[in-house]
Amino acid sequence: MAQTLYVAREPDASGFIDYTADEHAVWNTLITRQMEIIEGRACQEYLDGIEQLGLPLDRIPQLGEINKVLGATTGWQVERVPALIPFQRFFELLASKRFPVATFIRSAEELDYLQEPDIFHEIFGHCPLLTNPWFAEFTHTYGKLGLSASKEQRVYLARLYWMTIEFGLVDTPQGRKIYGGGILSSPKEALYSLSSAPEHQPFDALEAMRTPYRIDILQPLYFVLPDLKRLFDLAQQDIMALVGQGMQLGLHAPKFPPKTKSHAA
Repeated sequence: MAQTLYVAREPDASGFIDYTADEHAVWNTLITRQMEIIEGRACQEYLDGIEQLGLPLDRIPQLGEINKVLGATTGWQVERVPALIPFQRFFELLASKRFPVATFIRSAEELDYLQEPDIFHEIFGHCPLLTNPWFAEFTHTYGKLGLSASKEQRVYLARLYWMTIEFGLVDTPQGRKIYGGGILSSPKEALYSLSSAPEHQPFDALEAMRTPYRIDILQPLYFVLPDLKRLFDLAQQDIMALVGQGMQLGLHAPKFPPKTKSHAA
């Protein structure tokens, strides 16, 4: 795993994290820009979550503020973590309805793209939908499955997560919308994902698990849910049986060029 240059901020004894004026300014730039971009593009369930969280525009929210809302809606909480955490820890947290949030924010020089997830990506990209019972149930189930999965199985689960929670799209009566946090927190991807440039496929969990991805490019393919409740329905299925099938069938050929040495992190 690539090393991060960022260090998660430590809270004081009362749990308060004291961010600098520059860090609050970065948050303000990111959230005001992204709120404009996702207008008419994000799914309604996400927008409802944004409204419930009441995210401040002028400052980075404290985790306690987020926890109050998540606790009241779906029983979830966010938990402060270092910038990068191992798979095992990630699954442990999700299995206990805690969503990992790295408490640092990207620098002004890296506004548009950051490989590691910062507090803006986690809070703005993911937390609004954690107020939604369907999304929350799927995320919880995913954590429990990952916790007891083997290393090989986890790789297939990781692709399912990538194609849904991070980079998923959904069809709605108002048209195709975004629900994946990786898209919602990215200005470029939010525009690109709904354009005619990438491929769009109806969501199929087995296909999603067999589809390779790269984290450092715009996605060549997005899976589209028929509605958000499909995630809840998937949580009731035998996902590990699908993982087994995926492992037998193997991966599809990648729809992107291999990473060249000069681009390697």
